[in-house]
Amino acid sequence: MLIRRASPSDAEELAILAERTFRKTFEDGNTQEDMELHCQASYSTEIQMKEILRQDWITLVCEYDSKLIGYAQLRWEEFPPCVNSIHAGEILCLYVDEPYHGKGFAQALIRKCFTEFEAKGSDVVWLGVWEHNPRAISFYRKLGFTEVGEHIFQVGSDPQRDIIMKRSTCVN
Repeated sequence: MLIRRASPSDAEELAILAERTFRKTFEDGNTQEDMELHCQASYSTEIQMKEILRQDWITLVCEYDSKLIGYAQLRWEEFPPCVNSIHAGEILCLYVDEPYHGKGFAQALIRKCFTEFEAKGSDVVWLGVWEHNPRAISFYRKLGFTEVGEHIFQVGSDPQRDIIMKRSTCVN
């Protein structure tokens, strides 16, 4: 396994992985139309390229057997008041392809996220997780995240409730 920062040459493979993992995670709870709208607006090679090249974001990829099996995107932008921080960083997304669930890849990927947040001087890490994603909520709780609020995440035409969770950047 190798976890590294994404490079422009990863954009096409990352776009495919990002769309596949989003669909697999959320297609059962959304209409096909809303899934199509969201995926078209979020997962093209061009969009992934722009995100990889952003100076204020970090895109991490997890490789196994020479293919991308997971990724995370981190950013430092405005955060909701419930995060209550001096310099918070956000895990915008963290996905591992389904065949690799339960094998430690997500834990390794999130540890790398925490290393990046610590390097940037973030005191708090926050994220939004869909209220109907108990597997992810449980994963984050085990890592010490606590629920502090909520916000809306738009999937196509459907405004959905995300739970905002946060924790200290300190990894124990």
